[in-house]
Amino acid sequence: MIVDAPPAHRGARLGTVLCWLAAVPTALWAAVRLLGLDRGPLVQALAFTPYVAGVSVLVLALALALRRWWPAALAALAAVALLGTVAPRALSNSQPAAAGPTVRLLTANLLAGAADARTLVELVRRHEVDVLTVQEFTPDAQAALDQLGLATLLPHRQLNPEVGTPGSGLYSRWPITDVGVRRNLEGWGFTQAYATVSVPGGPPVRVESAHPSAPYALDQVGAWRADLTAQPAATPDGGLRILAGDFNATLDHSPLRALLRTGYVDAADATGKGLTGTWGPYDGDLIPPVTIDHVLVDHRIAVRSVKVLNLPNTDHRPVQATLTLPTP
Repeated sequence: MIVDAPPAHRGARLGTVLCWLAAVPTALWAAVRLLGLDRGPLVQALAFTPYVAGVSVLVLALALALRRWWPAALAALAAVALLGTVAPRALSNSQPAAAGPTVRLLTANLLAGAADARTLVELVRRHEVDVLTVQEFTPDAQAALDQLGLATLLPHRQLNPEVGTPGSGLYSRWPITDVGVRRNLEGWGFTQAYATVSVPGGPPVRVESAHPSAPYALDQVGAWRADLTAQPAATPDGGLRILAGDFNATLDHSPLRALLRTGYVDAADATGKGLTGTWGPYDGDLIPPVTIDHVLVDHRIAVRSVKVLNLPNTDHRPVQATLTLPTP
């Protein structure tokens, strides 16, 4: 004769299974993030790590509420690991004692030139921008920006407009030298305009409009990794460098963290704005915001503030950073 388990016992088993089903995936996510195992479909998934960090707290609360101590222990480890990687981005860091001139930099992805040119020029004017980097820069976008007065605000330029998404540009208030354009050889073949900006009263700064390939499909992950790996490393014992643009990567992606370790600082992370989304729903797509647009600065440069702005007709939000250079 078969006797069914009492309802209370069935409920207890169900609670235990539920806790394990919630705790194990968050623990695996934490392991992938900590070990830098972003490969294949995990690359896209890891962009949403801040959301999973929040979920991990709920998973821990569930296990504790149901008194499932082993799942709770695993959930606690996952929560500590995930929050430990994500939470510092909401806290500002101490800055180097730089006492040189101020540079106001703005970077914007123009979505194949569709972004509202009038708004972009107004942002440059309102925020007194000194250096502007643009990605997905087209001939039509260049013409519209010039017509609206950008040439007067930022007369020095290194531009590579192309139809579609590969184009790139760099505008400056001050003279520029050593100009050029670098094309990423993998994936979409995005270009990156660069120049050395002669900042009055300060050291020269090499600025590049960064735009590695996007990991939009599994067969593009290799190109994404190659493009990020090919980004110019910082030169801590040499001249100052700034990379600003659409990196198609968050701080949870290991290639971007490796680039930072060469001597860069993420400006948003340094000022407690590292969790502010820059890509996702801004053109109507139902995608939770993620932070893939960055201003990476030499560790000797002090980051005073970062603002994430609005620009109609693009799926990205521009990032404006106010920086203080070291003295020459």
